[in-house]
Amino acid sequence: MKRRPVRLGDLSVGFVHSLADALGERAIDPQPLLDAYGLDAERLAEPLGRLSIPRYMRLGHAAMQLAGDPALGLDMARLRKPAQLGLAGITAMQAPNVREAARALIRFEPLYAANYRGSSSFAEDAGGAWLRFYSISPYNAYNRFVVDTVLAGWLVVLRRLAGQALVPTTVCIEFDDPGYAARYEALLGRAVSFTATGNALHLDRATLALRNPEHCPGTWRHLVQLCEAELERLTRTRSVRERVTRLLGPLLKGQEPTLAQIAARLQMPGWTLRRKLEEEGTSYRAILNETRRDLAMAYIRDTDSAFGEIAWLLGFSSAEAFQRAFRRWSGQTPGDYRRAQRRAG
Repeated sequence: MKRRPVRLGDLSVGFVHSLADALGERAIDPQPLLDAYGLDAERLAEPLGRLSIPRYMRLGHAAMQLAGDPALGLDMARLRKPAQLGLAGITAMQAPNVREAARALIRFEPLYAANYRGSSSFAEDAGGAWLRFYSISPYNAYNRFVVDTVLAGWLVVLRRLAGQALVPTTVCIEFDDPGYAARYEALLGRAVSFTATGNALHLDRATLALRNPEHCPGTWRHLVQLCEAELERLTRTRSVRERVTRLLGPLLKGQEPTLAQIAARLQMPGWTLRRKLEEEGTSYRAILNETRRDLAMAYIRDTDSAFGEIAWLLGFSSAEAFQRAFRRWSGQTPGDYRRAQRRAG
């Protein structure tokens, strides 16, 4: 069977527009950079065009170097337009209030972005609700801007809906202060708690209840139906192999998930999952190994993470076990593979 590589995820090419706008504000022509990444006008006009997360991270890093500004992601968020999030963004802008708009942005996130290591969530509590963004860690100059863009971009879209400057009660970010904390506060209206346990915004109940003056009930319901149909289509056309692969990513940290764990999440008996995978010409062990291999290659190629850290992220018992496995997969040590990839890049 031809190997289908596992990627860290992908997102809509619509995300590229705010990057181009942020460069344009600085009187930098973004087109040469976009052309270098194959992002011409035709590519950006594809209805369901997607860009891999590693490629987006490299594009963002190149844009930050071009602008000489590591906080470029915050300007990308400030310039975010709901339509750049596709059908989900348009739907959110027809929600009756901020609460339902936030729910729509997160519930329909797979329509504009897919992170195979985890997903965002919306969780209400006594004081309001948390909007949590799952990002690929560990962090470096290539992926911090993604957190900046998504968290602040959500708030910008919700402000546009409410027609006023919403201020979150709390802003949490996993990585250390990157050296531009004041830029966050200027845009978000709130100081950020860095080195947190996750990336999240908290909105209070009064903010969530703010009404959308542009809300039209019939249009809102129609758009939600369209999003639900598209979401169902994505799930229906996904093979069992793909569903297992997507579940494995978030469960790998510090452990090796069992077939029984995956079967339980798919709401089927273990023997049924085993049979369905056999019908597709594969096995759980083969998918586990392929997922680890391809994620390992992505982590080594696209991050500066230590190999011991990558071993833990992929559920290996030790760095030595990971290095032995990687040599079997690639014929190279992780260090040799990283050096070869950096030279090629």
